[in-house]
This record gives sequence, structure tokens and C-alpha cells, in this order.
Amino acid sequence: MTKLAIIPFTIVLETIFLNKKFSQTIKASLMVLLLGVGIASVTDLQLNLLGSIIAMLTIAATCVGQILTNQIQRRLKVSSTQLLYQSSPYQSAVLLVTGPFVDKLLTKRDVFAFSYTTQVVAFILLSRSIAVCVNFSTFLVIGTTSPVTYQVLGHVKTCLVLSFGYIILKDPFSARNVVGILIAIFGMGLYSYYSVVESRKKTEAASSLPVAAQMSEKDSAPLLGAKSSPRTDNKGEETFDYMRVHRPVNLL
Repeated sequence: MTKLAIIPFTIVLETIFLNKKFSQTIKASLMVLLLGVGIASVTDLQLNLLGSIIAMLTIAATCVGQILTNQIQRRLKVSSTQLLYQSSPYQSAVLLVTGPFVDKLLTKRDVFAFSYTTQVVAFILLSRSIAVCVNFSTFLVIGTTSPVTYQVLGHVKTCLVLSFGYIILKDPFSARNVVGILIAIFGMGLYSYYSVVESRKKTEAASSLPVAAQMSEKDSAPLLGAKSSPRTDNKGEETFDYMRVHRPVNLL
């Protein structure tokens, strides 16, 4: 349920703070997608105060982090690798300081008291390597597309997890899961189609804009295309004065 709430919250934040406009077709396709994922994945819903507070904080932190990731790359013209390189040390430091204490608070177990065997260390290194790839792909996708598109890909992953769980691990799979996945796939198709259509419209509008801008500048701007100084503006007068003063006088 928390993951389903990220897309609507992201749309609200981008609309309020970034003045970004989402068309009705995009919103409708996202609603279809979220409905399908909800039908397929949400089976048991139990709420309590602590869980609800943590869920709200998680939604806010995730949305703000992804929006900032997108805006920093676009406005500062940095690549996903550069942003990841600059932000990773700070993220690692925060996790290193707070992670063990929070883990002990929630699980009542100390990570430093765990018996680390060779197999456990190998899986930790494997998990770390996969996490690096996930972080890189996250920054790359968000910077190239948008936070909403990244969340749509996340729901694709949810549907794939359910499908491969049934195919490979023989997890129980009901008609509700099948219907939910089909609805989600239909919503993803709608979102992709309308996103491509709107992207083409923006590209066409952007390609035609410079021509109109050049025409308007040509009508209003000086022929030289540069701002003239007061000395340049009086060039004609100075030339006339020069000719009047320095013109040789014919005495005959």
C-alpha cells in the first residue's frame, strides 16, 4: 500500500512545487496501473499507528528524494554517475551511523553480535554489488525520464516478481493475481502510449519555437544582433561632425 501511494504523492508534489502539468490521460492510465497492482499484490491489510507514521515518512522521503534526483541532474547538467559519486559517501555515512542502532531498536538483535561465516560474507558482498547496480540504474532512469516513470517501472518489477514466484518457486497463484497483473499491464501500456504521444508533441513544439523566436527577434532587434552602445548609436552624428570639421575648404 505504501508503494502504491508514492505515485499520487509524487504527482501532488510536482504539481504544487514544480508547476508540472499531468494530463487527464496520464492520470487515468496511472489509476488503472495502480488498481491492477493493488488487486494483484495487496492481500492482507493491517494498520497501526507506528506503522502508519513510518509509512507516511517513507512516502515523503522517497518522493522528495526522487524528485530532487531528477531536478539536480536536469538543472545542474550532471550525469547520474556524477550525482551518485557525490552523494554516495554521505548516504553511506548516515547508514553506517544510524543503521545498527535502528536495526537493534526494531529487531532486538545486534548486528555486531552476529556470527559472520564465509558464506554470509560472500552473500553480503554479492548484495552490495547488486545494490550498486540498483542505485546506478535508479539515478539513470530518474534523470533520463521522471520519478513517476521510475515508479511505473517499479510496479513492472512487482508484477514480474509475482509471475516468476509462481513459475519458478511454485508460489500460490489465484485468479485475483492474474486479473490484477493483466490490469496492471494494460495500465502500463496506456501510460507508455500517452507518454510517447505527449513527448512527441513537446518535441514538435520545441522544434518550432526557435523559428518563431528568430522571426520575432528579427523584427525587433537591431540588424547587427548586438546591443549597441551610446557611442555606436551616435556614430552617424560623429561621422557628420568629423566631416564638417575636417573637410578641406575650397578657397577658390
